Amino acid sequence: MHAADHDAATVNQQALSGQADLRIAEVCLAEGRVLVTLDLDFSDVRIYPPDRYPGFMVLRVLRQDKPHVMDVFRQAIALLQTETVEHRLWIVEETRVRIRGEEG
Repeated sequence: MHAADHDAATVNQQALSGQADLRIAEVCLAEGRVLVTLDLDFSDVRIYPPDRYPGFMVLRVLRQDKPHVMDVFRQAIALLQTETVEHRLWIVEETRVRIRGEEG
């Protein structure tokens, strides 16, 4: 999928559904992809240090229905105008985005 100059692929499209978190992170690293996920395990900087990966956007939302998740994600995407996700961890919540890591 290509939109707004972003190349996105799902774990299903990459044949990674059900794979271990570390395997998914390795594929993102090899392909230079930022991982957007609901899996809070990726927010552990001891296991996934942001400076070693292309970037992580972890959505920490109260509801995980698709319309709500997409609304929260769209708000975070708007921040790409002024912030980078490269080598950083974004914790995306309904009312705020916390960013950890070095600026790209």
